[in-house]
Amino acid sequence: MEFLNLTEIFPTTVKPSYRLFVVDFNRIRSPMTVVLWLIVACILKFGYTLQPKAFKKLPESCFLILVGLIIGGILRSLNAHDVMPLSPLMFFFFLLPPVIFDAGYYMPNRLFFDHLGTILLYAVVGTIFNAFALSISLWGIGYTGIYGTFIPFLDLFLFSALISAVDPVAVLGVFDELKVDKVLYILVFGESLLNDAVSVVLYNVTQALIQIGSENITGNDILIGVAAFFVVAAGGTAIGVIFGYFGGIATRYTKRIEIIEPVVVFLVAYLADMTAELFYMSSILSVTFCGITMKNYSLLNMSESSCLTVKKTVKALSNLTETLIFILLGVSTVNDTQEWNTSFIGLTILLCTVYRTVGVFILTAIANPLRLHKLTVKDQIVMSWGGLRGAVAFALVYMINSGSINNQPLFASATISVVFFTVFVQGCTMKPLLLALKIPIGVDEEASLSERLHVKFQDHLVAGMELISGSTGKPTQRLRYKAMDRQYIRPLLLGQAHSLDPKTVESIQLNGFAS
Repeated sequence: MEFLNLTEIFPTTVKPSYRLFVVDFNRIRSPMTVVLWLIVACILKFGYTLQPKAFKKLPESCFLILVGLIIGGILRSLNAHDVMPLSPLMFFFFLLPPVIFDAGYYMPNRLFFDHLGTILLYAVVGTIFNAFALSISLWGIGYTGIYGTFIPFLDLFLFSALISAVDPVAVLGVFDELKVDKVLYILVFGESLLNDAVSVVLYNVTQALIQIGSENITGNDILIGVAAFFVVAAGGTAIGVIFGYFGGIATRYTKRIEIIEPVVVFLVAYLADMTAELFYMSSILSVTFCGITMKNYSLLNMSESSCLTVKKTVKALSNLTETLIFILLGVSTVNDTQEWNTSFIGLTILLCTVYRTVGVFILTAIANPLRLHKLTVKDQIVMSWGGLRGAVAFALVYMINSGSINNQPLFASATISVVFFTVFVQGCTMKPLLLALKIPIGVDEEASLSERLHVKFQDHLVAGMELISGSTGKPTQRLRYKAMDRQYIRPLLLGQAHSLDPKTVESIQLNGFAS
């Protein structure tokens, strides 16, 4: 007997109704994740500064990485480890620019350019030396079979290129906290900024050569690779200077709408970063020189309140993103895309330390005869031990395509090990080393107004002596550039005639004399 299906005769329909309370996390997943990470960063920053005695011997960067490891372990156990890891895209496009812009905008210009020759020597020659020495050593040792597998030379050189460069974020995290001697600070930090161009070129050229195949490489390919360094470095610097001038022109016309002056500064800096990335130039150099250039003109164009807003905002963004970088570095370390090889990783850490020291001592022996301020053995020890690696190397190693380079998981493990060794071992022992060598720490980097006026007077005095003797040195070259700046550049970039030097204006503002 068949029963009558009443639903066919009287179909049932569910009447839509308005729900009073709805929860939909997926709708706000991305922005909520960002906000929560920022809140975590602020809480950890506050907690670290609240208990200075508890973390007296532990640098802030080490504390943040340790917390990141704990958070990463928790997320992994909850199968939520993919919640905002430190991806290369996020690092280079969003987290790194504020840190670098802060360094460039508030760079001690005179100190930086006075030591530029030595900085370039360490950044260019030193990075190339470390990359070649490390890759050749690892390749030669590999023939003994100690790794258990053969690693091609080009693969090793790619790894050496990304691990040889000193990391600006790691250096800032340790050296800023200790406030080391300003000459040591500018040498190591300046090197960490400029060696980006070398590292990126070596990295990109090696990747291209791997795709070509070692058997197909010609002399022309090598020459193009050498030329690429000058193009990337000069291109990034030029883009930064051009946008720095553009920022000066833009702030010239914002006097009546002061509220957007800080926005203009930030947008111009970020546009310089994106433009450099667009043409595969050095974005770190671009942002650095954009900040250095723009400060000389925007500081004079903007109102005092806008200058204060820019300073507070830049410092806040830089501090917050730097904190996030170290936390996410720890979080991203907890993953399955790694391969452990004790022999390879141990040799990498040892050779990185040895060649860093050898490179510093050899290059200092070349630079010292040409320097007025000689670098002592103690200075060289600190510079050798201060060659920290960090998130830049971490991001670069995860940009390697594991499909084309089979050893990428091994390189990732080695990179993380080197980063942890330099940040934890070298970073934690930096203060005791400085105290043992009796090198001043806690140095106030801000020069007073009287000091800056005395330095300007000394420049004119030395330039006059050089003019009488018929020689030309840095004081004469500096005064010639400033004369050209006053005659041609300032009338174009400044809203009205200014006789004061931007550094003098900054000193007046810092000492509370601005009207």
